[in-house]
Amino acid sequence: MRNLRFAVVGCGFWAPFQIAGWLEVGGVELAAVCDKNRAKAEAIANKFGVRKVYDDAKTLFDNEAIDFVDIITDVDSHAPLTFLAAERGIAVICQKPMAPNLEIARKMVETCRAKNVPFFIHENWRWQAPIRQVKQAMMDCEIGKPFRGHILYANSYPVFENQPSLKEIEQFILTDMGSHILDVARFLFGEARRVYCQTTRVNSEIRGEDVATVVMLMDTGATVTCELSYASKLEHDRFPETFIRVECDNGSVELGPDFWVKVTKHGTTTGTRHVPKHYKWAMPSHHLVHASIVECNANLLGALRSEKPAETTGEDNLRTMELIFAAYESARTGKAVELSN
Repeated sequence: MRNLRFAVVGCGFWAPFQIAGWLEVGGVELAAVCDKNRAKAEAIANKFGVRKVYDDAKTLFDNEAIDFVDIITDVDSHAPLTFLAAERGIAVICQKPMAPNLEIARKMVETCRAKNVPFFIHENWRWQAPIRQVKQAMMDCEIGKPFRGHILYANSYPVFENQPSLKEIEQFILTDMGSHILDVARFLFGEARRVYCQTTRVNSEIRGEDVATVVMLMDTGATVTCELSYASKLEHDRFPETFIRVECDNGSVELGPDFWVKVTKHGTTTGTRHVPKHYKWAMPSHHLVHASIVECNANLLGALRSEKPAETTGEDNLRTMELIFAAYESARTGKAVELSN
């Protein structure tokens, strides 16, 4: 089976890790890289031994025979780049959040559907080893049906040092981290029918909100609370770990600090530690996230080869986008927002 040829558009902070993740999976060939800042594109090309370098995506798409493009740019450019690729029949993998608003996100999905072009969102958070184990434990019928869930992502990590552009985003934590955490909520608990949200800004040097609390009533009847913060100074400050508690009618599952997953049933609690794989190319502070890139890429490659379905299609991720903007609407109005299913 031949390697699939791909191009990367966007050569900023995340690009080297995304590319390394693809090469770790194998079965692909990086044919070209592109960035409006040509020096950035050349630096990535030199790092990975890529011969073709572009500073214009249209020129790249018109001149290179590629099977898919991995879009790793700022959110405002996701849609234009997706449309350019779709017009040429090139499969699209796009970083989160999909789009700056719901209308554009829907248009991206509709355009790729009309062109019969595969469209995926690189939503890697759900692919973290301990989170996958929580899902596996929830499938154990002995602990019963979930009636309440709590997902906590709260730390004081200086995220703006690596990505200073995030300071200027008017809608910050719900789009940046909410796209991950609300997707995890859907992965674990299914779809939501009602959303209530409160947000605040603690860091006076940024434009958007850095704290958000989202409460959802799920279709199953479970109540799920998601807490997000980059302003929290806690005992267990474990960036980028996510802590989860699932309460069921016959037991519970908890994901705590240092990747411990504990299951309580029949009056007994057992625990196992699910440490993510370490890769030489991963940042020590980000190894949990970077390991999940590999798992996500493997799933998407399988879909591109028609071997297995992708979990994070554009169609699926549109539901996460609906949650994000319903949360903003709730925060703006102070009222719960009903979602259509």
